[in-house]
Amino acid sequence: MRDTTQHPYQDPTLAPAQRAEDLLARLPLEDKAGLMFQPLTVIGDFDAPGPIGYPSTRTLLERRINHFNTLQALSVREMAEWANAVQREIRERQPFAVPATISSDPRHAFGNNPGTGMAAGPFSQWPEQLGFGALDDPELTERFADTVRREYRAVGIALGLHPQIDLATDPRWSRAGGTYGQSVEVTKRLALAYVRGLQGVQLGPQSVAAMGKHFPGGGPQKDGEDPHFDYGREQVYPGGTWGMHLEPFEEVLDAGISQIMPYYGVPVGTEYDEVGFSFNAQIVNGLLRDKLGFDGIVCSDWGILSATPWGVEHLSFEQRMVKALEAGIDQFGGEARPDILLRLVAKGQVSEERINTSARRLLREKFTLGLFDEPLVDVERAELTVGTPEAKAAGMAAQAAAHALLTNHEGPAHLPLKKNINVYVEGMDPVALAGRANVVATPAEADVAVLRLAAPFEQRGVPGDLESFFHAGSLDFPADDIAHVAAISAQVPTVIDVYLDRAAVLSPLVPLASALVADFGASDEAFARVLFGEAAPQGKLPFELPSSMAEVEASRPDVPSDTPHPAFPFGHGLRYPDDWTPRPQPTETERAATTLARPRGGRYRLHRTSVGLLLKDPEAKVLLTEGLPQLFDHPMLNVSLGMDIETVTTMVAADLPAETRAAFLARLAAL
Repeated sequence: MRDTTQHPYQDPTLAPAQRAEDLLARLPLEDKAGLMFQPLTVIGDFDAPGPIGYPSTRTLLERRINHFNTLQALSVREMAEWANAVQREIRERQPFAVPATISSDPRHAFGNNPGTGMAAGPFSQWPEQLGFGALDDPELTERFADTVRREYRAVGIALGLHPQIDLATDPRWSRAGGTYGQSVEVTKRLALAYVRGLQGVQLGPQSVAAMGKHFPGGGPQKDGEDPHFDYGREQVYPGGTWGMHLEPFEEVLDAGISQIMPYYGVPVGTEYDEVGFSFNAQIVNGLLRDKLGFDGIVCSDWGILSATPWGVEHLSFEQRMVKALEAGIDQFGGEARPDILLRLVAKGQVSEERINTSARRLLREKFTLGLFDEPLVDVERAELTVGTPEAKAAGMAAQAAAHALLTNHEGPAHLPLKKNINVYVEGMDPVALAGRANVVATPAEADVAVLRLAAPFEQRGVPGDLESFFHAGSLDFPADDIAHVAAISAQVPTVIDVYLDRAAVLSPLVPLASALVADFGASDEAFARVLFGEAAPQGKLPFELPSSMAEVEASRPDVPSDTPHPAFPFGHGLRYPDDWTPRPQPTETERAATTLARPRGGRYRLHRTSVGLLLKDPEAKVLLTEGLPQLFDHPMLNVSLGMDIETVTTMVAADLPAETRAAFLARLAAL
C-alpha cells in the first residue's frame, strides 16, 4: 500500500534537494536501485513484450524501474494517455510513488535510426541538427528547442536524450547527422542555445532535462566507424585535438545542463585508460566531476553492460556494473537489471552509500522537474499543443532555409526555376510541384529534371538489426547511380538535391548538374519552395565535402577540414541574387490546373526508393497494402520510412518464401 502520511518530501514549498534528501532516507534499497536503470519500453499494453528483447512495462515497474525510454511515434492522445497510465500505476501500487521520468531520443526531424532518433510523426518537423548547423542561428535553435520542450512535456516526456554536441570531424561517421557539424565554435553557440530552449534559464517544472552527449566528444572515430559496433570502438587523436572536442561540453556544463552521457568509445593513444568512457574513472570521476565540477546525472549510453562493454569484455556482467559505478556512472541506459545491483550490495561489492549518491541526483531531478507534484498531463491540451499549425510552419520554414546551394549555372535549370515549366522528377512526390510546374512522365518531355538523392552508404547487417540502420562506409555513389543520373542529364538540364546525413563525394555529380543543392532534412514541400523561389537557401555547409575517398582515408579523424582538395569547403553556400523577392505559394486554383504525370513502367529503382516515397504514391500504396500488409502494423515502420523497399521487404516479410517476395517487388517495379 502507498504511504499516505505527509512527509517533508511531499511539501512542494521545500527545495528539491531537501525533498530528495528526505525521501532518500525513507526509500527501501529496492526502490533506490530501480532508479539507476533506464530501459526501452513500448507505448501501449503494459503486458506486451518490450522492444528488442526488453521485459514488459509491467515487469519493469515491478522491478521499481521508473525511467523509460520510448521509441514510438504514435498519436498524441496515445502517447499522453500511456504516460498518464504509467504514472497512475505507480501511484496506486508503489508505497512511495516515485514518478516516472519518460525520455526520448530526437523526434522532430527525419531520422530513421532506432538507435539514434526517429521521424517526427505527430510532432512538428524541422531539419536535422546538421541543418541548424548549416544555418548557425542561435535564436532559431533556441526557439526550436523551446518547441521541443512544449511538445515533449505535453505528452509526458520530461527528459531529452540530446543535444548531441560531438564534432563531425571524420566525414564517414554515421552519427554526423545528429551533430551541428565540424565547427567547434558553431557547436558551442548552438549547444548553449539548445540547452536554454529545452531547460530554460534554470531547470524547473516546465523544463525538459537535457542530456549532453557523447562525453568527452564523439567524432574522432578510427576509420570513421561507430562504437555502437566492435569494429568502431577506437577513438583516436592523431591531430592532437582532444581539447577541441571537449570544448562544447565545457560550455553546456557552465550553462547548467542536467545530464551527461559518455560514449561507448575507447580512447587510444591518450593519457587515459583504454576502456570505454563509461567504465573510465579518469574520464567520469576525474575529468567530468573533479576537474569540470559536474554534479548532475551521468547516464551511460545504452547497453554498455550487455552489448557494448568495450575494453572490459573479459569482465562478467556484475564486474562491468561495479567498474562503471566506480567510474562514476549514476544510471545504466538500456539496462534493466536492478536485481543484479541488489545482489552486489548484498555481497558487499557495492555499498548502499554508493547507491545513495546516484539515487540522490536522480530524485533531485525528478523533484526539480515537478514530477512528484504534477505527474499527469492534460490529454486534451496535449492534442492542442503538439504539432500546432504555427510550429509546423516554423519547422517548414527552417527546413527550406537550411538548404545549401552548391552550384547554380545559367540556363533553364538555374534556380529559382520558372513557374509552369515541364519537369521530370525522381525521388520526390510529384504532388509537391502542383501549382508550380507540370510534371511529365519522361525526361524527353521535360524542360528540367529534378532528382532528389540521398548520401550513399554501405548497407550492413541483417535488415531490421541495429547495424542495418547506420549509414557507414564509403562516401562514393555507386557507379550505376552515377550512370543513371548521367543518362537523364544528357537529355535535359538537371537539378540535383542530395540529402546529407553525413558527407558524400559529390565530385561525379558536379558536371552532371545544372544546379546542385544539399539538404539536411527537408520535405518535398520545403524543397519545392526553394526550387521555385518561394524561399531562399540560406544554409552553408556544416562540414567540408571531400573530393575522393582516397583523400578521406588519408585524413585525420579528429581534425576538421583535413582533406587537401575538397570538392566543397566548410561554409560553402551560394545565395539567390540580392534583388530576389519571395514568390507567393501556389493557390488551390493553380494547383488544380497543373498536370502531375507519373512514369509508366520502371517508375522506381527499388533499391534506391524509400518506403516513405512509395506510401505517397496511390498506386504503389495499393500494391503495398495487397502484397505487404504486415508493413503497416510493423513496430519498426516509423523508423523504416527512409529505408529502401527491398531492404524493408526482407525485414518485415522474412518468413515469406523468396519467390513470393520477388513477385511482390516485381509488381512494384512494373509500375
